[in-house]
Amino acid sequence: MADRSSLLTTALRGSPVIALLALLVSPLATAPAAAVTGTVTGLAGKCLDVAGAGTADGTPVQLYDCNGTGAQQWTPGADSTLRALGKCLDVTANSTADGAKVQLWTCTGAANQQWTVTAAHDIVNPAADKCLDVTDRSSANGARIQIWTCTGAANQKWNAPANGGGGGNPSGFVVTEAQFNQMFPSRNSFYTYQGLTAALSAYPAFANTGSDTVKKQEAAAFLANVSHETGGLVYVVEQNTANYPTYCDWSQSYGCPAGQAAYYGRGPIQLSWNFNYKAAGDALGIDLLNNPWLVQNDSAVAWKTGLWYWNTQSGPGTMTPHNAMVNGAGFGQTIRSINGSLECDGRNPAQVQSRVDAYQRFTSILGVTPGANLYC
Repeated sequence: MADRSSLLTTALRGSPVIALLALLVSPLATAPAAAVTGTVTGLAGKCLDVAGAGTADGTPVQLYDCNGTGAQQWTPGADSTLRALGKCLDVTANSTADGAKVQLWTCTGAANQQWTVTAAHDIVNPAADKCLDVTDRSSANGARIQIWTCTGAANQKWNAPANGGGGGNPSGFVVTEAQFNQMFPSRNSFYTYQGLTAALSAYPAFANTGSDTVKKQEAAAFLANVSHETGGLVYVVEQNTANYPTYCDWSQSYGCPAGQAAYYGRGPIQLSWNFNYKAAGDALGIDLLNNPWLVQNDSAVAWKTGLWYWNTQSGPGTMTPHNAMVNGAGFGQTIRSINGSLECDGRNPAQVQSRVDAYQRFTSILGVTPGANLYC
């Protein structure tokens, strides 16, 4: 919106950039009583297999011809585990290093047993930010399975069992498409649910940290703030075109290669200014400095810029909005990090109330309490 993009630049300017791997990650669907057991097939159509159908702690996990035995039947657990033969897929010694082997182990729910299944067919251990990987890209029976930096290669692609029972969410996101549509009944068709779930790409911790309640609270908090910024996901670009030429800072060494008037507000946070397009693009591995129009033409890219700010920038606040939600600081601190210098501490209570109202409405849709510290 016209006034919002100019306000947001105060929060964005000068914020540190955290460069992250662009991993297409979304949380593993959870349905305690209804998860579907099935094979996990990978390289050469072979299966994720417990060696010798062993049940002892430390039994290796390998690639093997699919045979339909219990050693190849995996169930997504309600605690983000993958289970076979009554035990869990586990990263040896809690390692986060490339090449750490995976094994079968008594289920503890620890970070080295947490897995997220992505729309791109990666299986990721969020604690390590690494993918389930077939060692040496082998397709031989007995090839050991390990974790490795996600590359998108074929030896990291898996077809995992789906969540069942009718109550799950195939995207894995804690907000279902039906709930998203309920939150944004008049949204612009540009802001697709599929674009949002694809944008979980670079930030696997988003809405995937802590308890189920915290995950849903964070998702609601993010969506409430972007709803406020965009009039309910109606506006894709800044409406006041007269502002367009003002968002080029020529003091930056890279200048404004896309043009003087190319860096106007776009997307769910109305990303503005050449230096913010540069910072967000560098973090996401997308050349937004030279092609800022991607933010208004590609729904996933637009959503990613919103998640970039949410997960890495503190703006006028003292913490990122992500940290505010997962560390218990509360929704009010997300407002402070986004636009606190103009809204918090009594500066514009009506705008704060608008955000709080949206947050309370969205948490109600998700069936969780909003928590404490709603105001800033």
